[in-house]
Parts: sequence; C-alpha cells; structure tokens
Amino acid sequence: MSENGIILVTTDSIPGRKVVKVLGMARGNTIRARHMGKDIMAGFKNMVGGEIVDYTKMMAESREQAIDRLIEDAQSLGADAVVGLKFTTTSVMQGAAEFLVYGTAVTLE
Repeated sequence: MSENGIILVTTDSIPGRKVVKVLGMARGNTIRARHMGKDIMAGFKNMVGGEIVDYTKMMAESREQAIDRLIEDAQSLGADAVVGLKFTTTSVMQGAAEFLVYGTAVTLE
C-alpha cells in the first residue's frame, strides 16, 4: 500500500478485497536524459565491469516519479487501488528514455 492509501499491486486481484468498479487505466511516466559527463564515466565502468551506480540511481528516481504520477492519476479517477501494475521503459531518442507505469484503477468494497 502506498503512503496515501492507494493500494498498488501487480496481481489482477487483491486477496480479501472485492473490486466493485473498474475506473479505467491509470498511468504515470517520466522521460529522463543521461548526463554526458556521467556517460563518459559509465563507459569506463563498462570496460572494467560492475554496477553503474549513477544509472541505477537515475532509474530508481524515474520509477518513483512515475509511480507518484500514477497515484495522482488514480486518485483523480477516484480509485482505491490500481491492479495489474506493469512497468516498462523505452528509448525515446539518443540518450533519453521513458519510464512508464500503468495499471487498472479500481474501487474496492
């Protein structure tokens, strides 16, 4: 459950709770561009191996921002929960990627 009372699950149902109304799709996204200086450092890291911490941090921040936007969208629909939550990323241009989260906004009994 999120801190604002909206339940977020990747499953199609919530054990012990009954969906009474499907409100439609809720979604949130963000598009982030890489920093050229960090790309150079990532290139060096790629040569020796290991985690690219700056990119890991950027993806985590993007995921959280997209989830926050999903919650806002679900609340605007009057939802108690979002079921069937899915995450996806895609490249939108050289050096920039979109992080998208979406699911079905519902009200619960």
